Amino acid sequence: MKRLIPILLATSSLALAQTPAAKPAASPPPAPAYGPAPAVPTYTPIKFGKLTVDVQEKMRFEIRDNNFDFDSAINGPQDASWLLQRFRLGLGYDVNPWLKFYIQGQDVRELGGSRPNNIGTFAAEGDDVFDILKAYVQLGNPKKGLSATIGRQFLNYGDQRLVGPLEWLNQARTFDAVKFRYTTQKYALDFFVSSPVAFSDYMWNQSGFLDNDESLNTYFSGLYFSTGFIPINTTTDFYVFHKRDDGDATFGPRRGKTDFLTFGTLWKGDPKKLGGFDYETEMAFQTGEVSGRNLSAYAGHWGVGYNWLKNSWKPRLGIQYNYGSGDGDPNDGDIGTFQNLYPTNHMFYGYMDTTAWMNMHNPQINLSFTPTAKLKVMLDYHLYWMANTADAWYRVNGATRVRPVNGASTSASSFRGQEIDLTAIYKLNSHVALQTGYSVFLPGDYLSDTGPHSTAHFGYFQVQIDF
Repeated sequence: MKRLIPILLATSSLALAQTPAAKPAASPPPAPAYGPAPAVPTYTPIKFGKLTVDVQEKMRFEIRDNNFDFDSAINGPQDASWLLQRFRLGLGYDVNPWLKFYIQGQDVRELGGSRPNNIGTFAAEGDDVFDILKAYVQLGNPKKGLSATIGRQFLNYGDQRLVGPLEWLNQARTFDAVKFRYTTQKYALDFFVSSPVAFSDYMWNQSGFLDNDESLNTYFSGLYFSTGFIPINTTTDFYVFHKRDDGDATFGPRRGKTDFLTFGTLWKGDPKKLGGFDYETEMAFQTGEVSGRNLSAYAGHWGVGYNWLKNSWKPRLGIQYNYGSGDGDPNDGDIGTFQNLYPTNHMFYGYMDTTAWMNMHNPQINLSFTPTAKLKVMLDYHLYWMANTADAWYRVNGATRVRPVNGASTSASSFRGQEIDLTAIYKLNSHVALQTGYSVFLPGDYLSDTGPHSTAHFGYFQVQIDF
Protein backbone atom coordinates (compact mmCIF):
# COMPACT_ATOMS: atom_id res chain seq x y z
CA MET A 1 0.00 0.00 0.00
CA LYS A 2 3.04 2.23 -0.47
CA ARG A 3 1.29 4.76 -2.73
CA LEU A 4 -1.83 4.96 -0.60
CA ILE A 5 -0.21 5.50 2.80
CA PRO A 6 1.21 9.00 2.04
CA ILE A 7 -2.18 10.09 0.69
CA LEU A 8 -3.98 8.86 3.83
CA LEU A 9 -1.42 10.47 6.16
CA ALA A 10 -1.53 13.79 4.36
CA THR A 11 -5.32 13.82 4.30
CA SER A 12 -5.70 12.92 7.96
CA SER A 13 -3.03 15.43 9.05
CA LEU A 14 -4.77 18.24 7.18
CA ALA A 15 -8.14 17.26 8.60
CA LEU A 16 -6.86 17.08 12.19
CA ALA A 17 -5.08 20.42 11.83
CA GLN A 18 -8.37 22.04 10.81
CA THR A 19 -10.53 20.33 13.43
CA PRO A 20 -12.68 22.99 15.16
CA ALA A 21 -13.57 23.03 18.83
CA ALA A 22 -15.85 20.16 19.77
CA LYS A 23 -19.58 20.88 19.52
CA PRO A 24 -22.57 18.74 20.39
CA ALA A 25 -23.27 16.49 17.42
CA ALA A 26 -26.60 17.11 15.72
CA SER A 27 -28.68 14.15 14.68
CA PRO A 28 -27.88 13.32 11.04
CA PRO A 29 -30.69 13.73 8.53
CA PRO A 30 -32.36 10.60 7.25
CA ALA A 31 -30.66 9.03 4.24
CA PRO A 32 -32.52 9.35 0.94
CA ALA A 33 -34.57 6.30 -0.01
CA TYR A 34 -32.69 6.19 -3.31
CA GLY A 35 -29.21 6.45 -4.64
CA PRO A 36 -25.72 5.18 -3.92
CA ALA A 37 -25.60 5.91 -0.17
CA PRO A 38 -24.54 2.73 1.69
CA ALA A 39 -27.31 0.74 3.31
CA VAL A 40 -27.58 1.02 7.07
CA PRO A 41 -26.65 -2.33 8.69
CA THR A 42 -29.45 -4.19 10.43
CA TYR A 43 -27.19 -4.73 13.44
CA THR A 44 -25.51 -2.22 15.77
CA PRO A 45 -21.69 -2.31 15.90
CA ILE A 46 -20.14 -2.38 19.36
CA LYS A 47 -19.31 1.14 20.56
CA PHE A 48 -16.65 2.30 23.02
CA GLY A 49 -17.03 6.04 22.97
CA LYS A 50 -15.75 7.20 19.57
CA LEU A 51 -14.42 3.73 18.75
CA THR A 52 -16.63 1.18 16.99
CA VAL A 53 -15.92 -2.52 16.59
CA ASP A 54 -17.76 -4.80 14.17
CA VAL A 55 -17.34 -8.55 13.77
CA GLN A 56 -18.68 -10.95 11.13
CA GLU A 57 -18.51 -14.72 10.89
CA LYS A 58 -20.05 -16.41 7.84
CA MET A 59 -20.03 -20.09 6.95
CA ARG A 60 -21.62 -21.68 3.90
CA PHE A 61 -21.71 -25.38 3.10
CA GLU A 62 -22.10 -26.06 -0.64
CA ILE A 63 -22.63 -29.17 -2.69
CA ARG A 64 -22.41 -29.04 -6.49
CA ASP A 65 -22.88 -31.64 -9.20
CA ASN A 66 -22.31 -31.04 -12.94
CA ASN A 67 -22.42 -27.26 -12.45
CA PHE A 68 -19.39 -26.68 -14.65
CA ASP A 69 -19.08 -29.49 -17.18
CA PHE A 70 -22.71 -30.75 -17.27
CA ASP A 71 -21.16 -34.24 -17.46
CA SER A 72 -22.27 -36.90 -14.97
CA ALA A 73 -19.68 -39.35 -16.40
CA ILE A 74 -16.82 -37.31 -14.92
CA ASN A 75 -16.38 -36.19 -11.32
CA GLY A 76 -14.19 -33.13 -11.66
CA PRO A 77 -12.84 -30.91 -8.85
CA GLN A 78 -16.06 -28.85 -8.97
CA ASP A 79 -18.29 -31.91 -8.44
CA ALA A 80 -17.95 -32.04 -4.67
CA SER A 81 -18.92 -30.39 -1.40
CA TRP A 82 -16.97 -27.92 0.72
CA LEU A 83 -17.29 -25.41 3.55
CA LEU A 84 -16.60 -21.72 2.92
CA GLN A 85 -15.63 -19.73 6.01
CA ARG A 86 -15.23 -15.95 6.35
CA PHE A 87 -14.22 -13.89 9.38
CA ARG A 88 -14.10 -10.09 9.48
CA LEU A 89 -12.99 -7.65 12.14
CA GLY A 90 -13.51 -3.91 11.67
CA LEU A 91 -12.39 -0.91 13.71
CA GLY A 92 -13.74 2.60 13.24
CA TYR A 93 -12.88 5.84 14.95
CA ASP A 94 -15.13 8.91 14.67
CA VAL A 95 -12.87 11.87 15.39
CA ASN A 96 -15.83 14.21 14.99
CA PRO A 97 -19.06 14.25 12.94
CA TRP A 98 -17.14 14.91 9.72
CA LEU A 99 -13.97 12.83 10.11
CA LYS A 100 -13.89 9.04 10.40
CA PHE A 101 -11.19 6.39 10.10
CA TYR A 102 -12.07 2.79 9.36
CA ILE A 103 -10.12 -0.43 8.79
CA GLN A 104 -11.45 -3.96 8.33
CA GLY A 105 -9.50 -7.19 8.10
CA GLN A 106 -10.77 -10.39 6.56
CA ASP A 107 -9.76 -14.06 6.68
CA VAL A 108 -11.35 -16.52 4.21
CA ARG A 109 -10.89 -20.29 3.92
CA GLU A 110 -12.23 -23.11 1.76
CA LEU A 111 -12.37 -26.38 3.68
CA GLY A 112 -12.84 -29.82 2.18
CA GLY A 113 -13.64 -30.67 -1.41
CA SER A 114 -11.10 -31.43 -4.11
CA ARG A 115 -10.50 -27.96 -5.56
CA PRO A 116 -7.08 -26.36 -4.99
CA ASN A 117 -7.08 -23.65 -2.34
CA ASN A 118 -5.81 -21.11 -4.86
CA ILE A 119 -8.41 -18.42 -5.54
CA GLY A 120 -9.90 -18.87 -9.01
CA THR A 121 -8.35 -22.27 -9.83
CA PHE A 122 -11.18 -24.59 -10.91
CA ALA A 123 -13.53 -21.84 -9.65
CA ALA A 124 -12.19 -22.25 -6.10
CA GLU A 125 -12.86 -19.43 -3.66
CA GLY A 126 -9.72 -20.59 -1.91
CA ASP A 127 -7.79 -19.33 1.09
CA ASP A 128 -6.74 -15.78 1.85
CA VAL A 129 -5.12 -15.54 5.27
CA PHE A 130 -6.02 -12.40 7.23
CA ASP A 131 -5.71 -9.42 4.92
CA ILE A 132 -7.01 -5.86 4.51
CA LEU A 133 -10.50 -5.64 3.00
CA LYS A 134 -11.20 -1.97 3.77
CA ALA A 135 -9.02 0.91 4.98
CA TYR A 136 -10.23 4.43 4.41
CA VAL A 137 -10.62 7.98 5.68
CA GLN A 138 -14.07 9.51 5.39
CA LEU A 139 -14.42 13.29 5.33
CA GLY A 140 -17.89 14.77 5.69
CA ASN A 141 -21.27 13.13 6.12
CA PRO A 142 -22.19 10.90 3.13
CA LYS A 143 -25.88 11.42 3.96
CA LYS A 144 -25.73 15.22 3.66
CA GLY A 145 -23.71 17.67 1.59
CA LEU A 146 -20.22 17.02 0.24
CA SER A 147 -18.12 14.11 1.46
CA ALA A 148 -15.05 12.18 0.39
CA THR A 149 -13.92 8.63 1.07
CA ILE A 150 -10.25 7.88 0.39
CA GLY A 151 -8.72 4.41 0.56
CA ARG A 152 -9.74 0.78 0.20
CA GLN A 153 -13.53 0.49 0.07
CA PHE A 154 -16.58 -1.17 -1.47
CA LEU A 155 -18.25 0.35 -4.52
CA ASN A 156 -21.99 -0.29 -4.75
CA TYR A 157 -24.26 1.29 -7.35
CA GLY A 158 -27.86 0.75 -8.37
CA ASP A 159 -28.95 -2.88 -8.18
CA GLN A 160 -25.32 -4.03 -8.53
CA ARG A 161 -25.84 -5.32 -12.09
CA LEU A 162 -22.67 -3.47 -13.11
CA VAL A 163 -20.93 -2.45 -9.89
CA GLY A 164 -21.24 -4.20 -6.54
CA PRO A 165 -19.19 -5.70 -3.68
CA LEU A 166 -20.07 -9.31 -4.64
CA GLU A 167 -20.69 -10.32 -1.03
CA TRP A 168 -21.86 -13.79 -2.07
CA LEU A 169 -18.27 -14.60 -3.01
CA ASN A 170 -16.28 -15.52 0.08
CA GLN A 171 -13.62 -12.83 -0.37
CA ALA A 172 -16.08 -10.27 -1.88
CA ARG A 173 -14.77 -7.42 -4.06
CA THR A 174 -13.06 -4.21 -3.01
CA PHE A 175 -11.30 -1.25 -4.65
CA ASP A 176 -8.55 1.24 -3.86
CA ALA A 177 -10.46 4.39 -4.62
CA VAL A 178 -11.06 8.08 -4.13
CA LYS A 179 -14.79 8.79 -4.04
CA PHE A 180 -16.59 12.12 -3.75
CA ARG A 181 -20.31 12.34 -2.99
CA TYR A 182 -22.76 15.23 -2.86
CA THR A 183 -26.11 14.39 -1.27
CA THR A 184 -29.33 16.37 -0.80
CA GLN A 185 -32.85 15.23 0.03
CA LYS A 186 -33.67 15.23 -3.70
CA TYR A 187 -30.58 13.75 -5.34
CA ALA A 188 -27.13 12.25 -4.83
CA LEU A 189 -24.10 12.49 -7.10
CA ASP A 190 -20.99 10.31 -6.88
CA PHE A 191 -17.67 10.68 -8.66
CA PHE A 192 -14.96 8.08 -8.14
CA VAL A 193 -11.62 6.89 -9.48
CA SER A 194 -10.55 3.38 -8.49
CA SER A 195 -8.49 0.29 -9.14
CA PRO A 196 -9.86 -3.19 -8.32
CA VAL A 197 -8.00 -5.24 -5.71
CA ALA A 198 -6.68 -8.68 -6.69
CA PHE A 199 -6.98 -11.32 -3.96
CA SER A 200 -4.02 -13.64 -3.47
CA ASP A 201 -2.99 -15.85 -0.58
CA TYR A 202 0.32 -15.47 1.28
CA MET A 203 0.87 -11.90 0.11
CA TRP A 204 -0.85 -8.57 0.66
CA ASN A 205 -3.81 -8.04 -1.64
CA GLN A 206 -3.06 -5.17 -3.98
CA SER A 207 -4.73 -3.22 -6.76
CA GLY A 208 -3.11 -2.14 -10.00
CA PHE A 209 -2.65 1.30 -8.41
CA LEU A 210 -0.51 -0.10 -5.59
CA ASP A 211 1.24 -2.99 -7.34
CA ASN A 212 4.13 -1.82 -9.50
CA ASP A 213 4.56 -5.36 -10.87
CA GLU A 214 0.93 -5.79 -11.94
CA SER A 215 0.80 -5.93 -15.74
CA LEU A 216 -2.84 -5.13 -16.56
CA ASN A 217 -2.99 -1.69 -14.87
CA THR A 218 -6.77 -1.63 -14.53
CA TYR A 219 -8.51 1.62 -13.59
CA PHE A 220 -12.23 2.16 -13.19
CA SER A 221 -13.99 5.51 -12.71
CA GLY A 222 -17.47 6.89 -12.94
CA LEU A 223 -20.23 9.41 -12.33
CA TYR A 224 -23.45 8.14 -10.74
CA PHE A 225 -26.49 10.41 -10.32
CA SER A 226 -29.54 9.27 -8.33
CA THR A 227 -32.67 11.35 -7.97
CA GLY A 228 -36.04 11.19 -6.27
CA PHE A 229 -37.58 13.72 -8.66
CA ILE A 230 -40.04 11.24 -10.22
CA PRO A 231 -42.69 10.74 -7.51
CA ILE A 232 -43.75 7.19 -8.46
CA ASN A 233 -40.17 5.89 -8.43
CA THR A 234 -38.05 4.80 -5.51
CA THR A 235 -35.05 5.94 -7.56
CA THR A 236 -34.22 7.24 -11.04
CA ASP A 237 -30.52 6.90 -11.79
CA PHE A 238 -28.20 7.96 -14.61
CA TYR A 239 -24.56 6.98 -14.87
CA VAL A 240 -21.40 6.81 -16.93
CA PHE A 241 -18.55 4.42 -16.12
CA HIS A 242 -15.06 4.36 -17.65
CA LYS A 243 -12.80 1.31 -17.67
CA ARG A 244 -9.27 1.13 -19.00
CA ASP A 245 -6.48 -1.42 -18.87
CA ASP A 246 -3.64 -2.68 -21.04
CA GLY A 247 -5.76 -5.43 -22.62
CA ASP A 248 -5.86 -9.21 -22.22
CA ALA A 249 -6.87 -12.35 -24.11
CA THR A 250 -10.40 -12.83 -22.73
CA PHE A 251 -11.96 -12.14 -26.15
CA GLY A 252 -9.20 -13.50 -28.35
CA PRO A 253 -5.54 -12.53 -28.86
CA ARG A 254 -4.69 -9.13 -27.42
CA ARG A 255 -4.58 -6.43 -30.11
CA GLY A 256 -4.20 -3.38 -27.91
CA LYS A 257 -5.54 -1.62 -24.85
CA THR A 258 -9.01 -1.57 -23.28
CA ASP A 259 -10.63 1.84 -22.95
CA PHE A 260 -14.43 2.18 -23.06
CA LEU A 261 -17.42 4.02 -21.60
CA THR A 262 -20.71 2.64 -20.28
CA PHE A 263 -23.76 4.94 -20.35
CA GLY A 264 -26.85 3.78 -18.51
CA THR A 265 -30.01 4.47 -16.54
CA LEU A 266 -31.99 2.64 -13.83
CA TRP A 267 -35.66 3.28 -12.97
CA LYS A 268 -37.53 1.55 -10.13
CA GLY A 269 -41.25 2.01 -9.44
CA ASP A 270 -42.64 2.20 -5.91
CA PRO A 271 -45.45 -0.36 -5.31
CA LYS A 272 -46.85 1.79 -2.49
CA LYS A 273 -47.56 4.53 -5.04
CA LEU A 274 -48.62 2.25 -7.89
CA GLY A 275 -51.43 0.29 -6.22
CA GLY A 276 -49.20 -2.72 -5.49
CA PHE A 277 -47.55 -2.82 -8.91
CA ASP A 278 -43.83 -2.26 -9.35
CA TYR A 279 -41.49 -2.04 -12.30
CA GLU A 280 -37.76 -1.95 -12.99
CA THR A 281 -35.73 -1.11 -16.03
CA GLU A 282 -31.99 -0.73 -16.46
CA MET A 283 -30.44 -0.13 -19.87
CA ALA A 284 -26.79 0.43 -20.76
CA PHE A 285 -24.78 1.16 -23.91
CA GLN A 286 -21.01 0.77 -24.31
CA THR A 287 -18.55 2.24 -26.77
CA GLY A 288 -14.77 2.31 -27.02
CA GLU A 289 -12.11 -0.41 -27.25
CA VAL A 290 -11.64 -3.84 -25.66
CA SER A 291 -8.15 -5.28 -26.06
CA GLY A 292 -7.74 -3.32 -29.28
CA ARG A 293 -11.17 -4.23 -30.73
CA ASN A 294 -13.83 -1.60 -31.44
CA LEU A 295 -16.64 -2.03 -28.90
CA SER A 296 -20.31 -1.36 -29.51
CA ALA A 297 -22.58 -3.27 -27.11
CA TYR A 298 -25.73 -2.92 -25.08
CA ALA A 299 -27.77 -4.65 -22.37
CA GLY A 300 -31.14 -4.28 -20.73
CA HIS A 301 -33.29 -5.43 -17.84
CA TRP A 302 -37.06 -5.00 -17.81
CA GLY A 303 -39.38 -6.30 -15.11
CA VAL A 304 -42.88 -5.83 -13.65
CA GLY A 305 -44.51 -7.30 -10.59
CA TYR A 306 -47.49 -7.16 -8.29
CA ASN A 307 -47.27 -6.98 -4.49
CA TRP A 308 -50.20 -7.99 -2.26
CA LEU A 309 -49.39 -5.26 0.26
CA LYS A 310 -52.33 -5.93 2.57
CA ASN A 311 -51.70 -9.66 2.82
CA SER A 312 -49.76 -10.68 5.93
CA TRP A 313 -47.47 -12.92 3.84
CA LYS A 314 -46.51 -9.99 1.53
CA PRO A 315 -46.51 -12.15 -1.63
CA ARG A 316 -45.02 -10.79 -4.84
CA LEU A 317 -45.29 -12.25 -8.35
CA GLY A 318 -43.11 -10.82 -11.08
CA ILE A 319 -41.81 -11.41 -14.57
CA GLN A 320 -38.63 -10.02 -16.07
CA TYR A 321 -36.44 -10.20 -19.12
CA ASN A 322 -32.68 -9.67 -19.29
CA TYR A 323 -30.61 -9.21 -22.43
CA GLY A 324 -26.89 -8.80 -23.06
CA SER A 325 -25.53 -8.44 -26.58
CA GLY A 326 -23.02 -10.89 -28.07
CA ASP A 327 -20.42 -10.76 -30.80
CA GLY A 328 -21.22 -11.92 -34.32
CA ASP A 329 -17.68 -12.45 -35.64
CA PRO A 330 -14.68 -13.18 -33.36
CA ASN A 331 -12.22 -12.67 -36.22
CA ASP A 332 -12.98 -9.08 -37.23
CA GLY A 333 -11.72 -5.98 -35.47
CA ASP A 334 -15.02 -5.30 -33.70
CA ILE A 335 -16.64 -6.71 -30.58
CA GLY A 336 -20.33 -6.70 -29.70
CA THR A 337 -20.11 -8.54 -26.37
CA PHE A 338 -21.51 -6.47 -23.52
CA GLN A 339 -18.91 -5.97 -20.79
CA ASN A 340 -20.41 -6.81 -17.39
CA LEU A 341 -17.84 -4.71 -15.41
CA TYR A 342 -17.86 -5.52 -11.64
CA PRO A 343 -21.34 -6.89 -10.82
CA THR A 344 -23.00 -9.06 -8.20
CA ASN A 345 -24.52 -11.37 -10.81
CA HIS A 346 -25.42 -14.06 -8.29
CA MET A 347 -28.58 -12.15 -7.38
CA PHE A 348 -30.00 -11.90 -10.89
CA TYR A 349 -29.42 -14.68 -13.43
CA GLY A 350 -29.69 -17.88 -11.42
CA TYR A 351 -28.09 -19.02 -8.18
CA MET A 352 -26.00 -21.68 -9.94
CA ASP A 353 -23.86 -18.84 -11.33
CA THR A 354 -23.78 -20.12 -14.91
CA THR A 355 -24.61 -16.78 -16.51
CA ALA A 356 -23.30 -13.22 -16.80
CA TRP A 357 -25.12 -10.22 -18.31
CA MET A 358 -23.36 -11.01 -21.60
CA ASN A 359 -24.52 -12.69 -24.82
CA MET A 360 -27.79 -13.87 -23.34
CA HIS A 361 -31.57 -13.80 -23.34
CA ASN A 362 -32.99 -14.56 -19.87
CA PRO A 363 -36.75 -14.37 -19.20
CA GLN A 364 -37.78 -15.17 -15.62
CA ILE A 365 -40.77 -15.70 -13.36
CA ASN A 366 -40.25 -14.71 -9.71
CA LEU A 367 -42.40 -15.53 -6.69
CA SER A 368 -41.66 -14.50 -3.10
CA PHE A 369 -43.56 -14.41 0.19
CA THR A 370 -42.88 -13.95 3.92
CA PRO A 371 -44.85 -16.45 6.04
CA THR A 372 -43.48 -14.77 9.18
CA ALA A 373 -41.68 -11.52 9.87
CA LYS A 374 -38.43 -13.47 10.07
CA LEU A 375 -38.80 -15.85 7.10
CA LYS A 376 -38.71 -15.06 3.39
CA VAL A 377 -39.15 -17.70 0.67
CA MET A 378 -38.31 -17.17 -3.03
CA LEU A 379 -38.97 -19.34 -6.07
CA ASP A 380 -37.42 -18.35 -9.41
CA TYR A 381 -37.78 -19.95 -12.84
CA HIS A 382 -35.25 -19.07 -15.55
CA LEU A 383 -34.98 -19.70 -19.28
CA TYR A 384 -31.74 -19.04 -21.18
CA TRP A 385 -30.82 -18.50 -24.82
CA MET A 386 -27.66 -17.34 -26.53
CA ALA A 387 -27.93 -13.89 -28.05
CA ASN A 388 -25.40 -15.01 -30.67
CA THR A 389 -23.99 -18.52 -31.07
CA ALA A 390 -20.87 -17.08 -32.74
CA ASP A 391 -19.93 -15.84 -29.25
CA ALA A 392 -19.35 -17.75 -26.01
CA TRP A 393 -21.64 -18.57 -23.09
CA TYR A 394 -19.97 -16.58 -20.30
CA ARG A 395 -20.19 -17.69 -16.69
CA VAL A 396 -20.95 -15.39 -13.79
CA ASN A 397 -17.40 -13.95 -13.71
CA GLY A 398 -17.71 -12.69 -17.30
CA ALA A 399 -14.55 -14.49 -18.47
CA THR A 400 -14.88 -18.27 -18.02
CA ARG A 401 -16.69 -20.04 -20.87
CA VAL A 402 -19.11 -22.94 -20.53
CA ARG A 403 -18.12 -24.36 -23.93
CA PRO A 404 -15.36 -23.36 -26.38
CA VAL A 405 -16.32 -21.40 -29.47
CA ASN A 406 -15.88 -23.77 -32.41
CA GLY A 407 -17.79 -25.18 -35.38
CA ALA A 408 -20.14 -27.17 -33.15
CA SER A 409 -21.06 -24.21 -30.96
CA THR A 410 -21.58 -21.70 -33.76
CA SER A 411 -24.00 -24.07 -35.53
CA ALA A 412 -25.74 -25.22 -32.33
CA SER A 413 -29.22 -24.32 -31.12
CA SER A 414 -29.30 -21.10 -29.11
CA PHE A 415 -31.37 -22.61 -26.24
CA ARG A 416 -29.13 -23.14 -23.19
CA GLY A 417 -31.68 -24.58 -20.78
CA GLN A 418 -33.76 -23.89 -17.67
CA GLU A 419 -32.98 -23.28 -14.01
CA ILE A 420 -35.23 -23.48 -10.95
CA ASP A 421 -34.09 -21.84 -7.69
CA LEU A 422 -35.75 -22.30 -4.30
CA THR A 423 -34.35 -20.05 -1.55
CA ALA A 424 -35.29 -19.45 2.09
CA ILE A 425 -33.87 -16.73 4.35
CA TYR A 426 -34.53 -16.73 8.09
CA LYS A 427 -33.53 -13.75 10.23
CA LEU A 428 -33.18 -15.27 13.68
CA ASN A 429 -32.50 -11.86 15.23
CA SER A 430 -30.67 -8.66 14.35
CA HIS A 431 -27.32 -10.48 14.53
CA VAL A 432 -27.93 -13.95 13.09
CA ALA A 433 -29.28 -14.84 9.64
CA LEU A 434 -29.74 -18.28 8.08
CA GLN A 435 -30.09 -19.00 4.38
CA THR A 436 -30.57 -22.19 2.41
CA GLY A 437 -31.32 -23.03 -1.18
CA TYR A 438 -31.54 -25.67 -3.86
CA SER A 439 -31.15 -25.18 -7.60
CA VAL A 440 -31.48 -27.50 -10.58
CA PHE A 441 -30.39 -26.78 -14.17
CA LEU A 442 -32.13 -28.67 -16.99
CA PRO A 443 -29.86 -28.55 -20.07
CA GLY A 444 -31.15 -27.35 -23.43
CA ASP A 445 -30.22 -28.07 -27.03
CA TYR A 446 -27.12 -25.84 -26.99
CA LEU A 447 -25.48 -28.18 -24.47
CA SER A 448 -26.61 -31.37 -26.20
CA ASP A 449 -25.36 -30.02 -29.55
CA THR A 450 -21.91 -29.20 -28.14
CA GLY A 451 -21.15 -32.08 -25.75
CA PRO A 452 -22.26 -33.55 -22.42
CA HIS A 453 -25.66 -32.35 -21.21
CA SER A 454 -26.37 -33.85 -17.79
CA THR A 455 -28.72 -32.21 -15.32
CA ALA A 456 -26.87 -30.05 -12.76
CA HIS A 457 -27.64 -29.56 -9.06
CA PHE A 458 -26.60 -27.06 -6.40
CA GLY A 459 -27.51 -26.95 -2.71
CA TYR A 460 -26.23 -24.90 0.21
CA PHE A 461 -26.80 -23.83 3.80
CA GLN A 462 -25.38 -20.59 5.20
CA VAL A 463 -25.19 -18.93 8.60
CA GLN A 464 -24.02 -15.34 9.04
CA ILE A 465 -23.36 -13.64 12.39
CA ASP A 466 -22.81 -9.88 12.62
CA PHE A 467 -22.00 -7.65 15.56
